[in-house]
Amino acid sequence: MNEVKAWLDRNLKGDPVIWGIVFALSLLSILVVYSATGTLAYNRMGGDTEYYLFKHTALVVLSFLAMWVAHRIDYRYYSRLSRFALIISVPLLIITWKFGVNINDASRWITIPFINQAFQPSDLAKFALIVSLASMLAKRQDNIDDFQKAFIPMILWIGGICGLIAMTNLSSAAMIFMTCMLIMFIGRVPMKYLGMLVLVGGIAGMTAITFGQRGDTAISRIETFFKADELPFQVEQSYIAIANGGPVRFAPGKSQQKNFLPHPYSDFIYAIIVEEYGMLGGVVVLFLYLALLYRGMRLVTFSEKTYGGLLAAGLSFALVIQALINMAVAVGLVPVTGLTLPLVSMGGTSQLFVGIAIGIILSVSRGELEELGTSKSGNAFKVAGA
Repeated sequence: MNEVKAWLDRNLKGDPVIWGIVFALSLLSILVVYSATGTLAYNRMGGDTEYYLFKHTALVVLSFLAMWVAHRIDYRYYSRLSRFALIISVPLLIITWKFGVNINDASRWITIPFINQAFQPSDLAKFALIVSLASMLAKRQDNIDDFQKAFIPMILWIGGICGLIAMTNLSSAAMIFMTCMLIMFIGRVPMKYLGMLVLVGGIAGMTAITFGQRGDTAISRIETFFKADELPFQVEQSYIAIANGGPVRFAPGKSQQKNFLPHPYSDFIYAIIVEEYGMLGGVVVLFLYLALLYRGMRLVTFSEKTYGGLLAAGLSFALVIQALINMAVAVGLVPVTGLTLPLVSMGGTSQLFVGIAIGIILSVSRGELEELGTSKSGNAFKVAGA
């Protein structure tokens, strides 16, 4: 037992609570995705019901590998990489909007040559923007009130990236914009500037609704949401799944609504979780995400470097806000969106980016723990020397 603990201490650095949350959600993901894709795999793969189980498990393992590599790298290096990633995201988003793979009337994917793998540039742009914004805020803390030098560069990047993402994916753009607002609020940006950012976001949103690919769909979903006598088909099936779960249940693989609910393995996977594990299981999942947010936010308080705290908080906000929106859709609190449940939903390259994001959070916590250990050792040395 001591050998296992020693191995974990050597190889899994950083906040152990975050590691535990990731392990728990990943295990749940494999179980629920296997259940939710059984019928789909049988119909598409000629009876091979384990096809998506093996594929998803491989992606979970790759995500863990990406997380492990990311957490071993000093988080300060991500500041340099993020600006490059942000710059290449702009042409990638434009190419995707104009020439990307069109699914459900939205061009959100481009196909990577040679490996024939679909890739969402918005995933790269989202995390690059958050990392860059944390870096810009940290460097401008001494002149954060300077409108031209401090605020203008940030608002241009936020407006540009969110506006391009909104042309094909309004819900993701709104989620990223909300995350940026929270980071800037924590980063002491004056409220009058945040008010201007809201105005810019509103203009970008109206432009996307008017000229983007999903404007009519977004308006239709919002109108339907406020009609008390009309439920979208997927929301109705989600309600049935949640009702089947009841307060307490433990029935892995025994979901009935997976055969009727659209996208039970991605957009509505939370409904399947509640159906198979009851409301208690749903509450536990919600608690795990809130615990992840809490552990990320702790670094704002305990981090000795502004950049590390803002970086961890921003990435934690991005992941947890997306999770909360996904769960809120399943229980009918907000209009239907296309946002998946991070760490749980079946995905492709998006799963790798989530792994990298958590790896960066762990890198920040690792740096803080190492600095704390060095500080304690130094104090002990001074006491001994005295």
